[in-house]
Amino acid sequence: MDERDREAIAEAVREAEGQTAGEIVVMIDRAAASYRMVPVAMALTLSLLVPWPLLAMTETSAPRIFLIQLVCAVLLLASLLWYGRGGRFVPGFVKRRRAHDVALREFTARGLSRTRQRTGVLLYVAIQERYAEIIADSGIDGRVEQAVWDGIVEAVVLAGREDRLREGIVTAVRAIGAVLANHAPRSPDDIDELPNNVVIL
Repeated sequence: MDERDREAIAEAVREAEGQTAGEIVVMIDRAAASYRMVPVAMALTLSLLVPWPLLAMTETSAPRIFLIQLVCAVLLLASLLWYGRGGRFVPGFVKRRRAHDVALREFTARGLSRTRQRTGVLLYVAIQERYAEIIADSGIDGRVEQAVWDGIVEAVVLAGREDRLREGIVTAVRAIGAVLANHAPRSPDDIDELPNNVVIL
């Protein structure tokens, strides 16, 4: 995301909030977690298998076997960390769960649960996980069917896959704004309670 992308999204947030008492925060997370422990655990586990063929088929000394095992562990670790970057060895449901947990944490941390009418909405996008989620506060959540949010999220994920993330997020913000305008219209004394800038993690 360059400066123009961020400004386009921020402008979409300003326009959407002009029609509603709700507050929209857009957060883009490069990665919800590093997932480095999975390749580390795999490398160490595989290196435990190295001594057995040497013990069974050769008369190599114990110190030499230990040295071979150590070298194998280092090589396995380096290759699996390289190949497994981005959570390649991590199941999809684990990555989605991590991203969901980050979204919940950031919803609270960004003050979305402290707006006047409890109508804060977070659009969270985790790029590495190819995951997006909309979290709405209690003032709006019960009024909107989950299928509505799911439809907006699916469009964002599809846009990300097609390398149109900015366009997808801008469209999603406008859709969220339309939903909020319907269920929490702007009042004369409404103020902008939260920043409109895109949060990049």
